[in-house]
Amino acid sequence: MHLKRWITGLIALPFLIFIIFQGGVLFALLISTAGIISLWEYFRIVYNTDRKTQINPITLWGYAVCLVIIWSTHAAGLKLNMWIVAINLVFSAFISLFQFKSNSGVLEIIRKQVQGIIYIPLLLSFLIVIRHESAGMIWIACILAVVFAGDISAFYVGSYLGRHKLCPAVSPGKTIEGSIGGLAGNLVIGSLVKYFFLPELSWITSILFFLALGAAGQAGDLFESELKRFSSIKDSSGVLPGHGGFLDRIDALLFASPVAFIFIAYLF
Repeated sequence: MHLKRWITGLIALPFLIFIIFQGGVLFALLISTAGIISLWEYFRIVYNTDRKTQINPITLWGYAVCLVIIWSTHAAGLKLNMWIVAINLVFSAFISLFQFKSNSGVLEIIRKQVQGIIYIPLLLSFLIVIRHESAGMIWIACILAVVFAGDISAFYVGSYLGRHKLCPAVSPGKTIEGSIGGLAGNLVIGSLVKYFFLPELSWITSILFFLALGAAGQAGDLFESELKRFSSIKDSSGVLPGHGGFLDRIDALLFASPVAFIFIAYLF
């Protein structure tokens, strides 16, 4: 599994670097692809006991909403996203009126769909806004490097040194030692990026930034583990050899993205 994990990562890395460098429409296409696949995986998890619900009109409508949020953010920033989420709820409720008689569980379908829209495309949209910043390419590279370094560090430190369970009810394999190792990885890689590419930033604020990204990332990882554990699913899918699914790879990034946006927009 370790070899597959590294091979997949090394193959994907050049393409990821190129797309981050290009930005614009190409970056939005990357986020759209990640959003649609991750939303499909999310629906696969939360509707695990009812496969028919995965093709319910409300669920299918969610894919359209996902794309609208991402491309609206690309064109106009975050200002329309609140309205899109609200309209999604209204339209989903309208659809449910025609289904409730034969399926009273349609309200649960709406709840999970709305949660998925907020969880995936809405959180991913912060990355598009950050990429539009004047130093957006460096910021995106920094966020990805810090979050993925923390993920890798937590995995290996936890695997070899982990003794004390972090949150066994949610993820029995995660340990306190792994969590600390992940935060150390966040700090080391973040400090290198700051030193070489963002020297004008304050060290104190930068350290807080890296730790906040790491903590948010670990919370995002555990949140997805909660979803999978509730539905008795090991991986969100098998599309990435050695990694599971897209959602398994970006779960930490989803929670880290709005935290990064707050620091970049208001604290740096």
